[in-house]
Amino acid sequence: MVRFIPFLSVAILLGLSLWGALYVDWLWIPAALLGGLTLIGLSDLIQTRHTLWRNFPLLGRLRGVAETIRPFFRSYAVESQTEGRPFNHEERAMVYARAQNVSSVEPFGSHLDIEHPPHEWVSHSIAAVHPEETDPRIVIGAPGTKHPYSASILNISAMSFGSLGAHAIEALNRGAAKGGFFHDSGEGGVSRYHKAGGGDLVWELGSGYFGCRARDGSFDPDQFEETAQLDQVKMIEVKLSQGAKPGHGGVLPGAKVTPEIAEARGIPIGETCFSPPHHTAFDSPKGLLDFLDQLRERSGGKPVGFKLCIGNRWEFLAICKAMVQTGQRPDFIVIDGAEGGTGAAPAEFLDHVGTPLRQGLVFARNALVGCGLKDDIKLGASGKQVSAYNMAASLALGADWINTARGFMFALGCVQSLHCHNNTCPTGIATSDPGRQRGLVVSDKADRVFHFHKNTVAALMEVVGAAGCQHPDELAPHHIMHRTAADESVPADHLYKLLMPNALLENGVATHLAQEWAMAQSGSFDPA
Repeated sequence: MVRFIPFLSVAILLGLSLWGALYVDWLWIPAALLGGLTLIGLSDLIQTRHTLWRNFPLLGRLRGVAETIRPFFRSYAVESQTEGRPFNHEERAMVYARAQNVSSVEPFGSHLDIEHPPHEWVSHSIAAVHPEETDPRIVIGAPGTKHPYSASILNISAMSFGSLGAHAIEALNRGAAKGGFFHDSGEGGVSRYHKAGGGDLVWELGSGYFGCRARDGSFDPDQFEETAQLDQVKMIEVKLSQGAKPGHGGVLPGAKVTPEIAEARGIPIGETCFSPPHHTAFDSPKGLLDFLDQLRERSGGKPVGFKLCIGNRWEFLAICKAMVQTGQRPDFIVIDGAEGGTGAAPAEFLDHVGTPLRQGLVFARNALVGCGLKDDIKLGASGKQVSAYNMAASLALGADWINTARGFMFALGCVQSLHCHNNTCPTGIATSDPGRQRGLVVSDKADRVFHFHKNTVAALMEVVGAAGCQHPDELAPHHIMHRTAADESVPADHLYKLLMPNALLENGVATHLAQEWAMAQSGSFDPA
């Protein structure tokens, strides 16, 4: 009966308080509090949903409190500088400092165990330089594209209005406008808050075709053309899959379809909306390229590409084969890493579905180089990259530019409370609750977004200069070293199997991708 002692103690104290209140007026206050606790304890005893509460009235509820505060307590009182996940304290502190435009340097040496794998570093040059360029750009546009776009080396990755609140979206876009970098709309459509900032937009089209969706859920080319030709929309990105939940569709409950959400997504107010796990506008690699050509024409000649988390490798190679056979090209491809992102997803998808960014990026680089396509198609890398080193490594291994979502969320003030999916974000970022959004002041956070971008790019250029390069596009695999054992390290061009130009076209069976290359067929995503 020991487990009932807390409840019985409260009940006894209630009785004493009530007796004392007959003589001392202020004792009615603790009596009321103890009365409330007693009622809770009684309800615990008779309810049938929670065994722990039924067996341990009042005391059992402490577990819920502990579960609620555990992430905060662990993050601020238990974890070391480098232990936290998904982002550790050192990474978050670096972003906060750069967003606040204060020094992000650290004293007394690295917190990492640099003597044991896994560890990586940039090989610096004796002939290090100070790059003349402070805002490196990359021109995106395949041959013949009417309106190529000059993009920053670092940009805001896809986050939809609805997943993020109005204040967060507007602050991100105003920061992008101030810093001259682009803001990916996410698949939720181009909202009024994207437009309010005036910053460059990449419009992402998912399988739900939000913003250009017909009543039956199919793609509506006329609606697409209306938005795609806005001056603010600089590029179009077709999302084939995302790192957080590749191959997973979505359901937007009708209760969440507010007038503003309905306006951005082009769907009826209050009506549940389904996004299938695959696109309905095409069903083959050649069909995808035809769809991209249609979008390019309807947008007035703006760069068009697609984003995906690498899954079946023959499917990506099938798209490459279709490009070679037809001569059609996307202007860009963005590789999303399976490290997850701002989108909430089932644990199995977060942990075990999709290819991590590094492996996906190297594979995509090999596929494009091996097919002789890399010179025409720019490659973006998106996924858990907030430091200059992360970005430099991706650029060295084939990326032309970097997108980050959570980095810019930290710049807005995200504290990694992990409440993104339940509308209770304490910083007003990932919530539609007006009361919580009130704490996010758009003008202040826009400045932080601008400063994070500016200071991170400056840090990247310092790393680039240390490697003896003037521009990030000069970084190469041999600049990145990997510790493979306590007494051994190798450069990335030795660690990864990097294909030479046209290797797949000239002798694909002699490469390590021979099996997938043989399975790939330009007319179907099915394996041959």
